[in-house]
Amino acid sequence: MLNFENLGKSAFPGVGPYDIPAIAPVTDYPAGDFLPISAAMAEKHPEEYNLHCFVDDYRFARLWNTPDRYLPLLGKFRAVCSPDFSTYTDMPVAMQIYNHYRKHWCAAYWQLHGLTVYPTISWSTPESYNWCFDGEPVGGIVAVSSVGTQANAESKRLFLLGYEEMMKRLDPHWVIFYGRVPEACDWNVIRIPPYYDRIAERRREANRQ
Repeated sequence: MLNFENLGKSAFPGVGPYDIPAIAPVTDYPAGDFLPISAAMAEKHPEEYNLHCFVDDYRFARLWNTPDRYLPLLGKFRAVCSPDFSTYTDMPVAMQIYNHYRKHWCAAYWQLHGLTVYPTISWSTPESYNWCFDGEPVGGIVAVSSVGTQANAESKRLFLLGYEEMMKRLDPHWVIFYGRVPEACDWNVIRIPPYYDRIAERRREANRQ
């Protein structure tokens, strides 16, 4: 088979009406801090960190486009969160489902090659609940981002509704959380500080020397 949409590399058993690849749960509490995927290549001590993909899609699209090329790099880190391909409410539903599929294909492919993968959960409107949790493991640790969801009352409402639905369906032990944590979500949360905070601290330390 030609490598069309990565099917020539691996085709995984599908979950739900859209055959979303299933991924296994991770229950081990993450050791080490988190870095954005955009900082992975420059990190000199990757064994000390986990990676997340809470950055613009174009910064990690290469993980889908050429997955084998980046396996050695990802494998140097303690763990990696599955790609956070966008599921914006104003995107065509077909594209949201495609992005959900790509996220799961990458996660399943990484697990197949021995990487520790924390599932990144995302949703849009309540209609997305029909597919956005397909393939997600129950009872493990998950990752979410609230960035861009707290700008107005409606986006906040949709975020909290989806978060509540995630907690019901997936019953996670911990939630790796990037962005501002709403009060209603502040339970068993592992906060990821913004990467620019780390850069600013390094600059302050350099200035003190």
